[in-house]
Formats: sequence, C-alpha cells, structure tokens
Amino acid sequence: MIKLLIVDDSALMRRQLTQLFQSQGDFDVRQARNGQDAIEQNLGFEPDVVTLDINMPEMDGITALSLMMAQRPVPVIMVSSLTEKGALATFEALNLGAVDYVAKPGGTISLSLDQIAKDMVAKVRAAARSKPRGSAVSLSGGAGTLRQRMDADRKATQERAAHKAAAQQEGIVLIGVSTGGPRSLEDVLPYFPEDFPLPVLVAQHMPASFTAPFAARLNAACPLHVLEADHPMPVERGKIYVGKGGADMVLTKRANKLTVMPKPESPEHMWHPAVDMLAQTALEHVAPQNIIAVLLTGMGYDGAAGFAEIKKRGGRTIAESEETAVVYGMPKELVQRQGATVVLPLNKVAAQVKTWVARA
Repeated sequence: MIKLLIVDDSALMRRQLTQLFQSQGDFDVRQARNGQDAIEQNLGFEPDVVTLDINMPEMDGITALSLMMAQRPVPVIMVSSLTEKGALATFEALNLGAVDYVAKPGGTISLSLDQIAKDMVAKVRAAARSKPRGSAVSLSGGAGTLRQRMDADRKATQERAAHKAAAQQEGIVLIGVSTGGPRSLEDVLPYFPEDFPLPVLVAQHMPASFTAPFAARLNAACPLHVLEADHPMPVERGKIYVGKGGADMVLTKRANKLTVMPKPESPEHMWHPAVDMLAQTALEHVAPQNIIAVLLTGMGYDGAAGFAEIKKRGGRTIAESEETAVVYGMPKELVQRQGATVVLPLNKVAAQVKTWVARA
C-alpha cells in the first residue's frame, strides 16, 4: 500500500481526491486541512507521498513544504492553479524540494478533477518511487554565485578558442525533460558560459501558462539569454529556447536559417512539448554529428526513440543516471535502447556538453 497524505483547505477537493485514490485499490489515504495539520501528519502518519495545495489559510503550502523538508523529507506533488502567480509559486516549491506538480484546470476549487485524474495518479505513483531532494540555492539569491563560477570558467583561454572553432559548424544542443525537470534544469543551464557557441533547445513537459515565467526565471540565473519559443524565431548560438507549453517545439528552415517554432500538440505524442518530435525535426535540418542531445529526469519514454536515432546516425547523447534522476523513466528508456553515448549524474552533464563542444 502507498501511504498518501492529501493536503487541501477545500473539503470538496479533499473528498474528490480521496475518492480518486481510494478507487485505485492500493492507497492508504489520510487528509490534512491546512499546512500545520500537514506538518503534524507528516511526522505521525509518515506518508510515502504528499499532495500539497499551494494556496491555504493559516499556513500556505510553500511554508508547509519547507518545514516538512527540514523535519522529514517526503516526495511532494504540489497542486497549483493555472496562473502566472501559481507558476511562480510552483517553481519556488520545486526549488524547495517538491518532486512535481499538478495544475488544477478549474481554479482553486476544481469541479473538473476528471481532467487531471489520470495524470495525478501517475505522478503520485512516480513520486512514491522517487528520490526527494533537499532545498536548492534560490535562483533569486544564487545567480551571483553561479555567475562567479562561470566567470572563472570563462578565463580558460583554450576553451574560448575551441568554442570559436566549434561555432563555425551549425550545431545544436537538445534537452528533453519532464518530472523533476525545472529543478534539474536549474542545475545544468546556469553552467553554460556566456560565450557558449551553440543554441540550446529545451523541451520541458509543462502547461502553456507556465513556460513563460519559467523561461524568465531561468534567464535571471543563466549567463545565456533564455526565452520562451512562443513564435517562430531564428535559432542563434548562445541562446536557450524553452518550448512553449501546450504546444510542440519543432525545428525548420526559413530563408535558409534554422528556426524554432511552436505548433499544435501532435495527437501522435502523449507528452508535450514532445521531445521525440523535437529530435525528429532536428535530424531533418541539422547534421547528426553536430547534435548533442541530453535526456534528463522524467516518467515515461518521450525522447528515448528520437535521441537513440540521433546517436545511431552519429550524434552524441547523454542520459541522466539513476542516482540523480528524480524519476528514472525517460533516461532509463534511452539507456535500454542503447541510445546513450554516456550516462552521467546531473552535476556532470554541463561539463560533458562543454567538453564535446570544445573538441568539435
């Protein structure tokens, strides 16, 4: 049995979620009506996973999360509203150690739980098997430290020269990620230096209203310029493009220039922005040997087929290792397909990408 604690100030939402998980047959469910109650039950009930509402009176979800992670770390799924404010709070929660989030389709009290039921059950099951991480350095206060590290890195004149040589070729870096992705990307992208010569395209499974504030959050911490690819944009080296949520991210050529653009979600793919579609379109317009593809944490298998094909055609691929992946699903699929050039822990991904670029 999976011990689940549902935390929400809405009696209606607590009842709906309890009925949903009890109907699965393998959940022992308890409820908490606010953040303080959640803290106490985290110690007494000792749940395997917690669903935690962000907006609650007395003690909000962010405060409760920080205290739970300090007292008894537990995998937490945040329940957020589909608003920019909700997105910002969600990213803060992920930074504090939450595993993932589910966005309510109907606001604070949702009468449309059926729209997210399947996704929520899948995420809770994945969270129960995940490895919760402690709090990360806040991007609002930690960007300076990261930039200092990158400043030191940029003093390496040999790497500068190699970067310039690599820039003569049309190359690209692709990153696919899902569950646990926002936090993981914050542990990789800030380590690409200001003179990094290749464009970076990120397909992070995320709702449409979340990707713009997420790109802005990353931009505040990264030496490279980070932007949401919400319309056709010429791909330029030294920029990071985050695929718009609620759409797919594709590469094409316009006026003989490599261009990234959103397109309506493909019914052939289960997750969006679809990593496999990004990989497929990259192979249509970029020489495989000039593609570096990185598959990070996430449940499911999106990206495994596309990135394995990139490796098969001569590109280089990285699969995040099980030891650091919050959910070892997507990278595991890539490894099992023999599609990973290397398997690395998260803290070595950026260095490996830079090494490959320097040797190009």
